[in-house]
Amino acid sequence: MTSPFWEALDDAGRATLRRAGRLRTFRPGGEPLTFEGDVSTHVTIIMEGWAKVISPTGSGREVVLAVRGPGDLVGEVSAMFDGPRTATVQALVPIKALNVPAARFRAFLDENPRTWWPLVATIVDRMGELGNRLRVHAGADGTCRLAHLLVHLAELSLRYTEPGPGGRVPILPQLSQADLGSWVDASRETAARGFGELRDKGLVATAYKRVTVLDLPGLRAFADGCAADS
Repeated sequence: MTSPFWEALDDAGRATLRRAGRLRTFRPGGEPLTFEGDVSTHVTIIMEGWAKVISPTGSGREVVLAVRGPGDLVGEVSAMFDGPRTATVQALVPIKALNVPAARFRAFLDENPRTWWPLVATIVDRMGELGNRLRVHAGADGTCRLAHLLVHLAELSLRYTEPGPGGRVPILPQLSQADLGSWVDASRETAARGFGELRDKGLVATAYKRVTVLDLPGLRAFADGCAADS
């Protein structure tokens, strides 16, 4: 898992992008950071807060594809190639973000060739996440897929917070169990059973839009073991 794009820039690069862009705020339930199908006009860098990447299915059900947090780029591929947005990005909590016009972002990359590497690393990292997701989904049951997702989210959360007492890791993106279930292509009932099994094993604790991983090594071992058995 690579560092977020913003963190990988030096002070001069961050200052240049701040001058090129405009700070905006987004709130849950309000205007999305990007809307699927829109023609791209800017790149967004999340400065504070968390967002979910979502897309509707043919039946109208909303599927969670990923989360984005502090320092992450949003809409970079569409902006680079002047294409339509491929997903909607919706705030989970109040967000502060930097919107940079696509042309200025491309000029920034060309004028600062080393900044291409953090961008490429971001794209490669996301391709790897997609590959892992497809591999797990191909042969694992709902509980196993959920365990893999929670390991990923715990490791992501540890970028921004220290473990709590006993090694507990609070999952920072505030996703509902329905969100997490859609992410692993599980029904609400399957997700509820999966959370129940993981709670019974002492691996996680849950509350409203809150998941805490109680035993990350144990959860990782469970996820690896159930995938191997599939």
